[in-house]
Amino acid sequence: MRQGGRLLASIMGQVMKRAAPGVATKELDDLAERLIDEAGGKPSFKGPVSEGHGGFPATMCVSINEEIVHGVPSERVIREGDVVSLDIGMLYEGFHTDMAVTVATGTADPEIRRLIKVTKKALKRGIKVSRSGNRFGDIGNTIERYVSSQGFCVVRELCGHGIGRKLHEDPQILNYGKRHSGPAIREGMTFCIEPMVTRGDWHIEKKKDGQCYVTRDRSWAAHFEHTIAVVNGRPDVLTRLPGEAYPSDADNDREEDDQE
Repeated sequence: MRQGGRLLASIMGQVMKRAAPGVATKELDDLAERLIDEAGGKPSFKGPVSEGHGGFPATMCVSINEEIVHGVPSERVIREGDVVSLDIGMLYEGFHTDMAVTVATGTADPEIRRLIKVTKKALKRGIKVSRSGNRFGDIGNTIERYVSSQGFCVVRELCGHGIGRKLHEDPQILNYGKRHSGPAIREGMTFCIEPMVTRGDWHIEKKKDGQCYVTRDRSWAAHFEHTIAVVNGRPDVLTRLPGEAYPSDADNDREEDDQE
């Protein structure tokens, strides 16, 4: 999973560079599928659930503005100022990894850029408490408290998940909750943390395509995700992008959020 995570992060980095005004979301999907094939992997999302895939009609999810997750790539062209969430999973040597990022294309509203920054920091804070001895409720509580303190809302009807030989495994990892609640975090666990944060209300609905979730009030949203392994009691980010740093990288637990 570590090797697959490195490869997936490299693929995501290349797709991120291509996500720009004037580019159709189908072009991003085609690029992701080609890069996954060249890496020796298979798309995690595309394919039947019965065979361990996500049951999605494309290689990656591209969700724009009020779309939260599971946006289906199409001929839709990214516009100046759009907020684009990219979500890719890869099956490599029998194991899945999964990650997501949100980018602002062109000139975006400062409050939207703050939404993206807060969502990324929420993931980072959730990762920091992903240690042996804590519980999964500690992750959700940490994410929710931080997001709420910044004036945004976490989506409650979607969540993170365990991952490994199957794309979606137990436990479900909520982005809200009570401290010291839920299953214990144990050595060797692998799971995905993925805060989904809205500028407005947290209620959601599904589009007519039966795949994409949008905010009910059509406020814009952001989504970040990493695959985590608990190694020596600490979180190991398997899908980190080049240059990303986390508190678990240091010998101490100094706060690194403000260094971004």
